[in-house]
Amino acid sequence: MVEQTRHLPTVTEACFLKLTFLLPSDKFPRDFPYGPDLDNLLKRTLDALQKTIFREAKGRDSCVVALFAMKTRVEDLAEAGAHLEILPVSL
Repeated sequence: MVEQTRHLPTVTEACFLKLTFLLPSDKFPRDFPYGPDLDNLLKRTLDALQKTIFREAKGRDSCVVALFAMKTRVEDLAEAGAHLEILPVSL
């Protein structure tokens, strides 16, 4: 995620983050039919974004004041990844 977001504009103020994880079928084994834990996916992603998009925000990823996250299965490995949307929030 660091490499993919390195050249995106930085966020310096409060924001709303919407994340959709696009996971390949192999991330949904029989014993975990709903895929990996969303909290673990979020932790790794937010840690990476602290180094890029949130690097100039006071408190880094604490600038995220609202969050929507979901995960979905994609059939084609080329579609795998994450879609993120960041919107400013006026406090």
